[in-house]
Amino acid sequence: MSSQLIFFMLAALSILSALFVVFSKSPIYSVLWLIVCFFSIAGHYVMLNAQFLAIVHIIVYAGAIMVLMLFTVMLLNLNKESEPHKSILYKGAAVITGGMMMLVLLAAMRSTQLTTYVAPTRTDVGFVQNVGLKLFTDFLLPFEMTSVLFIAAMIGAVVLAKKEVH
Repeated sequence: MSSQLIFFMLAALSILSALFVVFSKSPIYSVLWLIVCFFSIAGHYVMLNAQFLAIVHIIVYAGAIMVLMLFTVMLLNLNKESEPHKSILYKGAAVITGGMMMLVLLAAMRSTQLTTYVAPTRTDVGFVQNVGLKLFTDFLLPFEMTSVLFIAAMIGAVVLAKKEVH
């Protein structure tokens, strides 16, 4: 199967699943379609020879974030009877904002050129060994600073979440 055919199949799957996310009536089905969209985007990463990015994308987005979204949707227990109805002012503001966003996207797309997909020629770009080697040689200081920042954020979250005893 040619790489262009696979690319167009993944692109069609991405677009269709994203549309199903928006137009699904059930929030659970929307989350499940979003998982399909994330997997198809990971397929694009594999085609670009970025296997590490594809695996991280699946683990982080389709794994962790989607589980949190499913948990939140199930925790909220959204029923049509208990859902508050929005006023016409909010709906109008949403339509105007969405239209402005569409105009910005169309203006951005107007200046781009459509090209055909070309498979990457280098085969050593997206592998984990090369990413790790680059990360721990050239970018060691920013990597370690990021870990310290994450630890500080976790300590801050624990301090904020801790209940005070009086």
